[in-house]
Amino acid sequence: MPAFLDYYNIQYKVVEVNPISKKEIKWSDYKKVPIVTVEGEQMVNSSDIIDTMFKRLHPEGSAKSSTSSEEEKEWLGWVDSHLVHVLSPNIYRTAGEALESFDYITSHGKSLKFGFMERMVAKYAGATAMYFVAKKLKKKYNITDERESLYQSAETWVDALKDREFLGGSKPNLADLAVFGVLRPIRYLQSGKDMVEHTRIGNWYSRMEEAVGESCRVTA
Repeated sequence: MPAFLDYYNIQYKVVEVNPISKKEIKWSDYKKVPIVTVEGEQMVNSSDIIDTMFKRLHPEGSAKSSTSSEEEKEWLGWVDSHLVHVLSPNIYRTAGEALESFDYITSHGKSLKFGFMERMVAKYAGATAMYFVAKKLKKKYNITDERESLYQSAETWVDALKDREFLGGSKPNLADLAVFGVLRPIRYLQSGKDMVEHTRIGNWYSRMEEAVGESCRVTA
């Protein structure tokens, strides 16, 4: 989601969610992230948020008021139905990777004010909990080999590009932004490093980093 906002130079505030208490989203009936609120309206699911925000930028009557092709819609659906489900089993694949992920969360969350003890509890308790949750998700989504599933997903995406710079051609479309948005948080975790090393996705990812540019995030 931030990738879309960054690409369109839309300022936004981020409220990170404490992975243990989730107190920051107790107000919502929806208990997953991302959640976006715009003028009091709540939006959920990454691809749905992107599509809704795009339509806000290009109101009804514009030639760009909806996703431009069936291909784009297909891959937006793939992000929510497949790609997002591959991540947790990978970033929490081992105890070490789970700790790495939670260390990143608790160290880099700018709006979460962790004290030392709270940070340690969040890191170790969260990592332990998510390690076991990841095993359940692996079974739920019939993933036999976490890394192989991640690599296959990356290769599937590269194949979809058909030698284009982006799925959108010379510029990213909504599907490009959705895939990039899902992969960006893991890029410099072990899972993301492995993905770039063992698949062809690195060149596309680098082009997306350049296209999306600097973060438009503002201090909450």
